[in-house]
Amino acid sequence: MTVTVPTDPAHRTAEEIGRTAAGPRPLPPLGPTREVPLPDVLDVTLANGLRVLVARNPRVPMAELRLRVPFGPDAVATGLAETDDAAVSRHLAAAELLTATLLTGTSSRDRVGIDDELAGVGADLGVGVDPERLQIGGSGLAVGLPTILDVLADVLTDAQHPDAEVLRERERLVERITVARAQPRTIAREALQRKRFGNHPVAREMPTGPDVAAVEPADVRALQAAGLVPGGAILTLVGDLDPHDAVALIEQYLGGWTAPHPARRLTAPPPVAASNLELVSRAGSVQSQLRLSAPALPRLDDRYAALQLANLVFGGYFSSRWMENIREDKGYTYGAHSGTEFVPGGAVLSVETDVASDVTAAALLETRYELGRMTAVPPTADEIDAARRYAVGSLLISLDSQGGFGSTLATLAADDVPVQWLRDHPARLEAVTVEEVGAASREFFAPSAFTGVIVGDAEVVGPGLRALGGVDLP
Repeated sequence: MTVTVPTDPAHRTAEEIGRTAAGPRPLPPLGPTREVPLPDVLDVTLANGLRVLVARNPRVPMAELRLRVPFGPDAVATGLAETDDAAVSRHLAAAELLTATLLTGTSSRDRVGIDDELAGVGADLGVGVDPERLQIGGSGLAVGLPTILDVLADVLTDAQHPDAEVLRERERLVERITVARAQPRTIAREALQRKRFGNHPVAREMPTGPDVAAVEPADVRALQAAGLVPGGAILTLVGDLDPHDAVALIEQYLGGWTAPHPARRLTAPPPVAASNLELVSRAGSVQSQLRLSAPALPRLDDRYAALQLANLVFGGYFSSRWMENIREDKGYTYGAHSGTEFVPGGAVLSVETDVASDVTAAALLETRYELGRMTAVPPTADEIDAARRYAVGSLLISLDSQGGFGSTLATLAADDVPVQWLRDHPARLEAVTVEEVGAASREFFAPSAFTGVIVGDAEVVGPGLRALGGVDLP
């Protein structure tokens, strides 16, 4: 039997609503930019050197926790040179195993005990490390904050890193590194880091398999004692809690976490220097990875907002010039992106895309063209206004959740950027002029300012790149 559903003559489709006899309805004008709705942040430093930032956000009965400890390689041994590549790799290998086993037991709690106590207050904690810092993050019920801090204090001061756990994680980590190092994106990232930062520790983001295999449990325990210290560390809390009461709890539980020396912060890497791109051969690859980089600006620079908008126009979001060219018009790639990476003491621009081998030279040509166009044909007022709306809207969305605000607050604090900067940033974006964006485009997007790498099959992509020029072939 066929059932006929009667239609409502008053009902109009979305297309009908959006059009008139004269054509599509115009979009209403954008309203004024909302102020960033940020709570006050209590910022104190405890006697042990731990900096604490707490903000109250009562919308949900949860608390977000972020602990960032500077974790440079000098934490391993006094006098270790930052340019000692083998020592840096050994440090990173031990650091990776430290993070993998930090929550596996203390003298009073085993792995199951830690998991059960956290689960009892709806909490979870995760640990990670990079060349610059070790991070512990998670969330839980705000009423369970004492339990979360008790567990956190226990692992910070008394993690045992049992031999069996370290050896088990060591085997797993070697396998993961072996798999990762076969991936073209990993190869491209490592090559780019070396190209722009040389042998500075910030360039070493993954240890070698042999270095991991050489780490003993005693090395991990020694690294915890030497490197996981409170001086210079930052603990950020955001949630349904009273900031002053939270600080008192933190002092109660973490005040006993002490060390005779502060955590090790990396020195600034050398500035990115313009040079020919480097072709890294990967035989048999059907794709090429293009990775370009140039100097950028830190957040506190007065020109940062103009650079942010210039980057969005070039390649920072889907409606950018570069994306329109090599994806929408040429069909060379599925995605292309440019953005700012913050490193100790500064920032760098990163430009990246993956393309088929047979269009590698053509994609590089179009990339250089769009970079050059940023300097010769600077962004228009319409392009800048679109980028401005995207930048402000993205910022507001990123801060809408407790987790987003907590992570942003922790990131800014690690770079010594005050929370007031965040409140004022939409107004800075609104105030940027077309001329300021044009000046940033000319200064930072000139093709001659860039260096970088291309990972691909040299037999296939080499001839085209050699003819194009500006690329060092193996």
